[in-house]
Amino acid sequence: MGKGRKTVVDKLPHGQPTPDRAARGHRAALTTDALPPVIGMGASAGGLEAFQRFFANMPPHPGVAFVIVQHLDPDHESLMSQLIGRSTEMTVLQAEDGMRIEADHIYIIPPNRYMAVTDGSLRLTVPTEHRGMRLPIDFLFRSLAESRKEHAVCIVLSGTGSDGTAALRAVNAAGGIAMVQDPATAKYDGMPRSAVESGYADYVLPPERMPEQLLSYVKSFGGVRTRETPALPERLEALWKILRLLRVKTGHDFSFYKKNTIFRRIERRMNLLDITDMALYSRYLQERPGEVERLFKEILIRVTSFFRDPEAFDALKAKVMPLLLDGKKEGYPFRAWVPGCASGEEVYSIAILVSEFMEETKRDFTVQIFGTDIDQEAITMARTGLYPPGIASSLSPERLKRFFREDEGQFRVAKQIRESVVFAIQDVAKDPPFTRLDLISCRNLLIYLEGELQNRILSLLHYSLKPGGVLMLGTSETIGPFADLFTPVDKKWRLFQAKPTAFAQGAPGLPDLAAGPDESPDLEPPGVKKTRGLTVNPAALFQKVLLDRFAPPAVMVDSKGRILYFYGDTGQYLKPPQGQPVLSLVEMAREGLGHELVAGLRTAGMEGTEVVRPGLNVRTNGGFARVDLIVRPLHTEEGGEALFMIMFEKGQPEGKDKAEKPARRGQGSRRTNELQSELKYTRESLQATIEELQASNEELKSTNEELQSTNEELQSANEEMETSKEELQSVNEELITVNTELYSKMEQLSQTDAVMKNLLENTNVGSIFLDNQLHLLRFTSEAAKLINLIASDAGRPLAHIVSNLLREDLVADAGVVLETLQPLEKEVESKDGGWYLVRVMPYRALRQEVTGVVITFTDITAIKRLAREQEAARAYAESVVDTVREPLIVLDASLRVISANRSFYGTFEVSPEETEHRYLYDLGNGQWDIPELKRLLGDVTGEGKTFRDFRVEHQFPTLGRKVMLINGRSILRDGKPYQILLAIEDVTEAESGPPKHRRRGEGSR
Repeated sequence: MGKGRKTVVDKLPHGQPTPDRAARGHRAALTTDALPPVIGMGASAGGLEAFQRFFANMPPHPGVAFVIVQHLDPDHESLMSQLIGRSTEMTVLQAEDGMRIEADHIYIIPPNRYMAVTDGSLRLTVPTEHRGMRLPIDFLFRSLAESRKEHAVCIVLSGTGSDGTAALRAVNAAGGIAMVQDPATAKYDGMPRSAVESGYADYVLPPERMPEQLLSYVKSFGGVRTRETPALPERLEALWKILRLLRVKTGHDFSFYKKNTIFRRIERRMNLLDITDMALYSRYLQERPGEVERLFKEILIRVTSFFRDPEAFDALKAKVMPLLLDGKKEGYPFRAWVPGCASGEEVYSIAILVSEFMEETKRDFTVQIFGTDIDQEAITMARTGLYPPGIASSLSPERLKRFFREDEGQFRVAKQIRESVVFAIQDVAKDPPFTRLDLISCRNLLIYLEGELQNRILSLLHYSLKPGGVLMLGTSETIGPFADLFTPVDKKWRLFQAKPTAFAQGAPGLPDLAAGPDESPDLEPPGVKKTRGLTVNPAALFQKVLLDRFAPPAVMVDSKGRILYFYGDTGQYLKPPQGQPVLSLVEMAREGLGHELVAGLRTAGMEGTEVVRPGLNVRTNGGFARVDLIVRPLHTEEGGEALFMIMFEKGQPEGKDKAEKPARRGQGSRRTNELQSELKYTRESLQATIEELQASNEELKSTNEELQSTNEELQSANEEMETSKEELQSVNEELITVNTELYSKMEQLSQTDAVMKNLLENTNVGSIFLDNQLHLLRFTSEAAKLINLIASDAGRPLAHIVSNLLREDLVADAGVVLETLQPLEKEVESKDGGWYLVRVMPYRALRQEVTGVVITFTDITAIKRLAREQEAARAYAESVVDTVREPLIVLDASLRVISANRSFYGTFEVSPEETEHRYLYDLGNGQWDIPELKRLLGDVTGEGKTFRDFRVEHQFPTLGRKVMLINGRSILRDGKPYQILLAIEDVTEAESGPPKHRRRGEGSR
């Protein structure tokens, strides 16, 4: 790409060459005016880091000026100048009102100010909006678009929100460029992501790579420009190739757009691609189809906003609405059309205006407003009706609250407004128009078109309007030669009322070149004249024929005798008749030529050969002159209209012998010759007429037979049409029924969707829905707290989203579930210390097809906290039990040992493995297998039951004789079935003497 680039000599403002390039740090070429290139930069949160990375890679003397807008606290002094100054050697200043812009300077906005660039100076104003509604970056970028036009350069860096996005549309329309920080490198990606998704970002780069690309682009300011460079033939030829390629690839023809506009948009793409030769760019388009689509979108200048030119809409509401709707009955169908509607803001603005008018007048009409454009992407956005927060600057708070609904940080058009508009893909230059319209708003579309197409579209718009309907044009547009079809309503805001015509007007034709890629003729360079649907070059054709015949006076005519071209002095043979000017050859022919011209044209047309009528006497101003008339048919392209060349050659004068005869005899001979000539002509004409009549009779007979056959076919077709009409009526009734059912289904779906949305939002369970490619489909607000999601993330890969979970890979888990179709469940911890139960499950459609993955997040922080508390309590209890000196043992309801304390193991010299999970009566050598003890244990399996001092005496193999008292109590633990706690007290020493009543197995409850 860069090999063919021309070298641009750097110039200072006064025209002297700059110092050495290396010493000056690659100083960029300046523009043709005194003001250096001005770069507008905007950032919000995280912007300081981005600015430092940007200027750390910028040469110290780039030859450009930077104007920076940062979202600042309006009540505190800014330190941005000092902080940015650490990263660059350029002069960094806090801007002041009226400060002149100089190269190699950085100007930073002060707190609580708006900043604009006008006439090479900075203008500061105090904001009047509420703090939350301020969009200072949009304000700066719009001023650059207005003042710098195609030299506007704007850069969007890190930040939250969408400030700057709305103004990029104006920058693009002016021919400027937008650089946007790669969202992946931004500390806060809200602003960069919004700018990228708008479609107006020309470069998406990390801050450290922007300076090199920026300086490379700024050098192109000194390159070829349409207004300074003559339209050289090779450039025009490349332009026609590009337009033909656009027509073939996109189906849209731009040959009737203004050439300066086309040149500017093409050169903008060339500058972005570092291409300086238009022929090279033409080849680039042929090799890369994607660039054709980008150029197509580049040419489609989408400059629109809500209530653009508010005073124009005030005039529309105050003057036009009463004019159109006063006196109309309730339910009157009000129809409007906005051709070239772009992303739909103007369509919705008119719908809002009509809604306000109906409310104020307390009347109700059926409103239907059509918005059309050839840009599929723009129409899709218009149909969605979802707009960024920046529209708040174009709408009053009352309208914003009434006609829009907040939808996850953006604004969605209210349902009652959306239902009154219809959007469609349509090319006003070739597609059929809407008809019977009350209002057409065609603003700032005609200014991009050539005069011929302007006139045809204006005629079409008049045809589309009802008598009395109103046409609204842009402030730079006029109705031109159609003043007799419209009455001005408001000249300032270009409001015109259509006059009724005295005749039935049909839909006007449109240029052949607008018919489409398969129907329109090939584009030809300027200089080739389009003549009544023919593409000929009269000058070249005349030169070829007349040089063969030594260039006698001649005219070119069509098959109807209309003169298309004069050559030479034809005044001796043709003269204009009195009255209105005409170009009919027969009416302009002098005496003696009329009959011969008619006969010659007819013969040449029928036979296709040259016809020569020699020796004709033609009356001239001073008498008669002899003329040889030659009628030669011209061969045009196949299917083209027949053309004829009429040449007038001077005839041979009469001989001297005839001249010496007596005058009377000469007069008689001349009269005789005239009569003979007329008789000969009459005979030939009569013979030709007879032959034509015979041929016509034969044709009439054949035609009559065909008509009879056609009549029978028409009768049969009429019967079929009657049958079809009945069938169509039946089908129409069925369609009405189906439509009613579909409408009912839509209402049910809307209600179901609302229920599901409320259900998902109110369960406090975060949910994320992914498709098979793990792209986001939808999510709940609870999930957004964990995964950092916003409304515009729909459609993005999950892997691109930052998660607030620790040590968790949701993408891998979702991939496993998609592959195995087995649900997955795990507990994870978030960065703020919360715990969540994550379930990953296949998403199954109505037909049980797996179409994605559902991830849910259930907050179990309280459960985890309770579990930790219970675990701590259990540990505490077990430590207490282990310190008790008496042997303790816990049994379940079936008298199986659950646990015992250390004293038990130590006293009876057993291990936990020998004790736990065994029945009590199986322990040791059966010392606990006591029927009375079993009975007592069976009796305490209830809440609060106990027995005390059950006496057991046993001879242990290793311990010897032991006397023990057993105490038992039922306990309830963690909601499980009742368990039994046994406490064993060794009383052997206390009963060393023989007791009075000592009996084994004795005890008490």
